[in-house]
Amino acid sequence: MGDIRDMGLLLKEHPFFQDMGKAARETIAGCGRNEVFEAGRYLFHEGGAADSFYLVRHGAVAVELHVPGKDPVVLETLHSGETVGWSWLIPPYKWSLDARAVELTRVVVLDAKCLRGKMEKECALAYELYKRFVPVMAGQLLAARFRLTDVYGNPER
Repeated sequence: MGDIRDMGLLLKEHPFFQDMGKAARETIAGCGRNEVFEAGRYLFHEGGAADSFYLVRHGAVAVELHVPGKDPVVLETLHSGETVGWSWLIPPYKWSLDARAVELTRVVVLDAKCLRGKMEKECALAYELYKRFVPVMAGQLLAARFRLTDVYGNPER
């Protein structure tokens, strides 16, 4: 998984973790690794096990909704400094959407099982993560709502 100190520095540099205490970041760093996704490669697919989440360091990731018989609907495109995936927090830990790199993308991948185990043992760590994810979740749900309204809304009201 790489050197925990190096991963701790990567977490500190990412906006999602910038104001988190060093001890908490280092605890989380033990669950992380770097990964590169070529353009077109999927980070995850709808229905798959939500066993990680991603910190985008460089590149872009399209979050897509599969529509039978049609091209996928891009709900949001996430860039450097943003996070991808929060289904790992909610049982049954399954992805509800697809995520695809739209260009060469470098991410920090955080192992969800590892994180959930640490969160079970350290309530303060769980609180730190949840208070960061709730605004992300709310923002992404609102963005998805607006996008779906654009795609499927009735223009003749």
